[in-house]
Amino acid sequence: MSDRLKHAMKKEVVEMGGMRLDLFLAEVSSELSRSFAKQLILKKIVLVNGLASKPNYHLKRGDVVTWSIPPAPPCEPQPESIALDILHEEDSFLVLNKSPGMVVHPAPGHETGTLVNALLFHDPCFKAVERAGIVHRLDKDTSGALVVAKTPAARIELQRQFKARETQKEYWALVWGKPPKNGRIENRMGRHPANRKKMAVLKEGGRIAISTFEMIEDFEKMSLLKVCIETGRTHQIRVHLAHLGFPIVGDSVYGRARKFNGILPQRQMLHAHKIGFAHPSTKKELLFNAPLSYDMDCFLNALREGESRGNNIL
Repeated sequence: MSDRLKHAMKKEVVEMGGMRLDLFLAEVSSELSRSFAKQLILKKIVLVNGLASKPNYHLKRGDVVTWSIPPAPPCEPQPESIALDILHEEDSFLVLNKSPGMVVHPAPGHETGTLVNALLFHDPCFKAVERAGIVHRLDKDTSGALVVAKTPAARIELQRQFKARETQKEYWALVWGKPPKNGRIENRMGRHPANRKKMAVLKEGGRIAISTFEMIEDFEKMSLLKVCIETGRTHQIRVHLAHLGFPIVGDSVYGRARKFNGILPQRQMLHAHKIGFAHPSTKKELLFNAPLSYDMDCFLNALREGESRGNNIL
């Protein structure tokens, strides 16, 4: 096995048995589809308790699954002149306010116009950092605070903090309905059994997902929530709130399309409002606020204006 693959080695301990190996990999890794996981298993890149296995092997509780993802065919992202809303920058990292509609990392169908392309243009230092310094992601249509490492050492330390749940992540979500004033959601999440492109709350399998929320502002038919996440599962906030019966406004994947004053929101009204972490060198605790994006700010102001006039604007 090459040094590069060894460096990318990943490990998961099975918490609940009974799941096929290929399905388990697709659930625990957002980078793997079930078919891709099967290919890796057949190539003996995936090991169970140190031994090669088969895609249909049914895992047992306590099994240790290790794997690595081979490097993609050479296709280096190119620098592109794309404006960035930078909140803070220094030698080892920067914090930015990601705009809605921007994909973080190049992927099939989104090879250009991504945050990585913008970072490479902003500072050539990102060429020397694995994955251009990306240590966490936001969905394409989620706006807000995102930290990016500018040195290999900063990337390793920030990745460690995210994995150890030492970071602080606060989101603002505008949802349909009237949730309780506050609450805590803890359950298991994984790939939707019928739609592999979606995530879902599961009775068994998947991984533990924990979110807490509290009301910021309530309207006639909507509510603005502050949501903090203790885990970072794919689509976690969107799935959790929809599961409670309060889907995010504009989320056509986990909710349904509903118009606002005759206007259909073009994306989910979800914003990463704060990001907190320890400075990768000095260990000083840092906290950054990202102002709301223009579309979400206008949406909320229109709600407030309509309610102050006593109009039913929905």
